Amino acid sequence: MAILTIRNLDLSFGEPPLLVNASAQVEAGEKVVLLGRNGCGKSTLLACLAGQTAPNRGELYVQPGAKRGFLPQTVPQGLTGTCHQVVSEGLAQQRDLVERYHRAAQMVAAAPSEAALRKLEAIHQELGAEDAWALHERVLRICGELGLDPEQPFETLSGGGQRRALLARALVGQPDILLLDEPTNHLDIDSIQWLEKLLQRFEGTLFLVTHDRMLTRNVAGRILEMDRGGLTSWACDYDSYCRRREEMLTAEAQRWDNFDKKMAKEEIWASGGIKARRTRNEGRVRALEAMREEWASRRKVQKKARLQVQEAERSGEVIIEVEDLGFAYPSRTIVKGFSTRIMRGDHIGLLGRNGSGKTTMLRLLLGTLTPQTGEVRHGVNLEVAYFDQLKANLNLNESVKESISQGQDLFEFDGRPTHVYAYLDRFLFERARCDVPVGVLSGGERSRLVLARLFRTPCNVLVLDEPTNDLDVETLELLEQLLIEFKGTLLVVSHDREFLNNVVTSTMVMEGDGQVGEYAGGYYDWVAQRPVVVASPKAEAGPKKERQRPPDQPRKLTFKEAAELEGLVGRIGALEDERAELLAQLADPAFYKSNPAQVVEANRRLPELDGELEGAVTRWAELEEIRESFARRKQ
Repeated sequence: MAILTIRNLDLSFGEPPLLVNASAQVEAGEKVVLLGRNGCGKSTLLACLAGQTAPNRGELYVQPGAKRGFLPQTVPQGLTGTCHQVVSEGLAQQRDLVERYHRAAQMVAAAPSEAALRKLEAIHQELGAEDAWALHERVLRICGELGLDPEQPFETLSGGGQRRALLARALVGQPDILLLDEPTNHLDIDSIQWLEKLLQRFEGTLFLVTHDRMLTRNVAGRILEMDRGGLTSWACDYDSYCRRREEMLTAEAQRWDNFDKKMAKEEIWASGGIKARRTRNEGRVRALEAMREEWASRRKVQKKARLQVQEAERSGEVIIEVEDLGFAYPSRTIVKGFSTRIMRGDHIGLLGRNGSGKTTMLRLLLGTLTPQTGEVRHGVNLEVAYFDQLKANLNLNESVKESISQGQDLFEFDGRPTHVYAYLDRFLFERARCDVPVGVLSGGERSRLVLARLFRTPCNVLVLDEPTNDLDVETLELLEQLLIEFKGTLLVVSHDREFLNNVVTSTMVMEGDGQVGEYAGGYYDWVAQRPVVVASPKAEAGPKKERQRPPDQPRKLTFKEAAELEGLVGRIGALEDERAELLAQLADPAFYKSNPAQVVEANRRLPELDGELEGAVTRWAELEEIRESFARRKQ
């Protein structure tokens, strides 16, 4: 049964329209990924499905009673409060109940007085059937899973932290329909993998907009494509979609080519002299009129960006030499005792969790930040171009043209004079779009504009800090090809796993506590090589040894893992029993009249217990997958 229905929908903000008489439906439990070029209207359609805006015409039907969770692409203006308050908004009408319970529980934990206990008991009795304590615990658990401090003010979070809080808000209500617009933007790889597993397990209906090809490949059950005013359903996996779509576009191009040839012949016939016009077939004339109307209404496939780097003169052999590098902030160490040498032509990916110091590391390598210990030496003849993930060098009040022209409509590019409009056309900015302020551009358009500014400058060292955010898949693939062919040196920070696999030849990883690991290859190569900490069986209290993780392939469980798997079954059962007992206590009003310390301990223990249970179940699933994979290989 359809839980979402789009019927005869028109969406427009000028010309050309985003959707014209479009229809589609989504069945309950489906996982649908919406794909399309930047600017085609994906975010607008998602906002319509979330009930935040209305279409120009047509019907959007959502199954009555279905709860919706929505993650917008941009952070809403003026959103304030603690993380707990923002995340609790996802509980809709239950939000105020949960907030009151949270504050009362905090009061009991901070100062367990008789008055505080009576207030908590009164709120508990008032809420009763609402099970506020369970909802409160769910908010705390999801904050923990996404690395959020419930009491931190939302406005003090980084861009990535705010996105995680909004993602938690979308998830916490356990929606029947989950609408996510670019959920991986500003998430680190660990968070993306966590999200991917969550979406794979999600039992509701998923409607997802993303440029992350690996996420699409691992999650999508169906592709819905938004293209030239229409919606096309592809009931297949992502790789099949790419192949079948290319075949469809090739056949379409051939069909239109034949159509144009036939129309040209008919136009020649229709333009004949008076004698021809006297004898011409009126049915043929009407057919030509119909062909003219069809030709006029045709919407061509949007052209592809034409990306090109102006390569500067060749640099020296050694680009950057680092010796015993050290740098720390008061709260954490970024790097210590790190030495390396970056050579001409190296393509290096920089990985690490959010907050691990990747951008700081770039600044240290480039010399814009002075190290506290050690030395960074640069080679000769370096011409550096730097892509800023925050796009901070864009003046939002300038027009797109002014942002590129720098007062000169004609400039030299790759040895030839080039007009600013022609240059911007390479990056898919039509003439009318060149005159709008930068501040009204979409995220994808701003990324393309930053790339346009970047590539105008000749360089032999290219530094890209999160270049893939907001780019559509086609532009992303063109950027990949450009970087693969780039003969200079590349330093790139990205959380796009497929992008890293395709572009980099080696990887630096911010591993925490100042340690920086170096690995050959891209993301998959790092996964295969990264060290796994294994406790020594003879001296568990002593230092731990490291061994290299073998490449991903079916293997047999070790004796220790087999014993761990067997023990996890009992541990999970014990944790579930403890949780059930704890929930029963918290549901009993008499419990709040008992020892205040027990109430405080119960409220403290419940989220801790859920974390232990989640970890045990995750570990059991990992070991069970290893066991089953090895068993399948033997069959």
